[in-house]
Amino acid sequence: MLEVVDLECVRGDRKLFTQLSFSLSGGELLYLYGQNGSGKTTLMRAICGLLQPTEGEIRWEGESIRELSDEYTREVVYIGHKNGIKDDLTALENLRILSTLDGVHMSEDQAWDALDRIGLRGFEDLPTQVLSQGQKRRVALARLLAHQAKFWILDEPFTALDKAAVSLLQQVIRDHLDSGGMVMLTTHQEVKLTEGQVKQLQLGGGGQADV
Repeated sequence: MLEVVDLECVRGDRKLFTQLSFSLSGGELLYLYGQNGSGKTTLMRAICGLLQPTEGEIRWEGESIRELSDEYTREVVYIGHKNGIKDDLTALENLRILSTLDGVHMSEDQAWDALDRIGLRGFEDLPTQVLSQGQKRRVALARLLAHQAKFWILDEPFTALDKAAVSLLQQVIRDHLDSGGMVMLTTHQEVKLTEGQVKQLQLGGGGQADV
């Protein structure tokens, strides 16, 4: 489904990685790891189409994502380090706005259901400025349940989450994989999700990458 072919990304005068190639299909999880500054976030943003690599190509169903444009981005949900929510809006309002920006029409009932499933029952109508950091992270992660995207790209998704929320998110991700979805994630936390038979990609310091 996704093919990365001979990808190279540069920051300043330093190659983060070069000749990077891998593929990802439905039902597969790719665990991306490496030292700070190795290019994990850069790679994720390139695969989302948010930045242009120096060399190489990213293909979705055999076609370049540059050619597919919106057709590809509708299939992708990217959640980065920052939650991207507005403190003066409620969790419900934030989720509906984020979904609109994703190009997804969401009814109020669907938004309530997504927030309930991510563990925010009773907090839906509160302005997010009064929520804890973990609850704010859950608001951002509720996009996963509100969006029918095939491919989830998650940069440190477990940040600020307590143990119960970490378990819940891992189950949400497993359910997505079981339904044929694809996930690429990076995390500094030790979670069972990244153990066992999953694809792993390590970015290293000298412009090298190990798959």
